Amino acid sequence: MEIDVNELLFTALRASFVYFFLLLVIRVLGKREIGNTSAFDLIVALILGEVVDEIIYGDVTILQGVIAIVVVAIWHLVNSWASYKSEIIDKITGASPTVMVKNGQIQHKNLAKERLNEDELLSELRMMGVDEVKEVKQATLEPNGKISVIQEDWAKPVQRQDLAELKAGKRKS
Repeated sequence: MEIDVNELLFTALRASFVYFFLLLVIRVLGKREIGNTSAFDLIVALILGEVVDEIIYGDVTILQGVIAIVVVAIWHLVNSWASYKSEIIDKITGASPTVMVKNGQIQHKNLAKERLNEDELLSELRMMGVDEVKEVKQATLEPNGKISVIQEDWAKPVQRQDLAELKAGKRKS
């Protein structure tokens, strides 16, 4: 069996193209989380799953499949490393946090920017134990697609420490 170097190079080139094309598509689509997986990790998992399928069913040679897997893995590592080292690359391939609620007020312009409707936002807040928007000091859609919430001090649940401090304060009076 003769190894066709040109075919292997084309396989590497196609794998590179697919990786960067999907990176661009995901970047354009915005910050959405799929379960506990980031969109970029999902892309890599899908690509690798498809390549493994092609290898198993004999649609590509094992060597071509291995080349595709290695190329995708290398690009993913390079992207992760470059994003860590360079703010510019991080901004190009990643995303910045977006404030969705500020001082109890929904930021409708930012909701539209992230293509998130008010019902979805309220649902996410409820899942985090927030009953009303006015309880939120700031809610931010993070680059990984999750919403983080900082509650107003008065809205935070009472903690044991709070009760102990209250009890200690009464003793001093």
